[in-house]
Amino acid sequence: MVINWGALGIVAIVSLVIGVLVVVLASLALVGLSTREPVDLDPVSADESPIIGRGGSKLSPTAGTVVATACLLGAAAIVLYGLYVIVF
Repeated sequence: MVINWGALGIVAIVSLVIGVLVVVLASLALVGLSTREPVDLDPVSADESPIIGRGGSKLSPTAGTVVATACLLGAAAIVLYGLYVIVF
């Protein structure tokens, strides 16, 4: 029995890249959907210390929704194509 290590390596690398891509697309969809949340202009924590890194998004709610939709459709297309390849 001979194992084609080159082909196995290519399959492993492509699987890793596609897996990371699906996660990135899902996280970008969450970022896009977060633009719909109202922004608190003066955030304060429970102990009155300033909150760093909670600045408002530069995207409008409509643009965020469009970005989220595109990212989720892309991730769904990748997953469905993978299932199609496995089944057929």
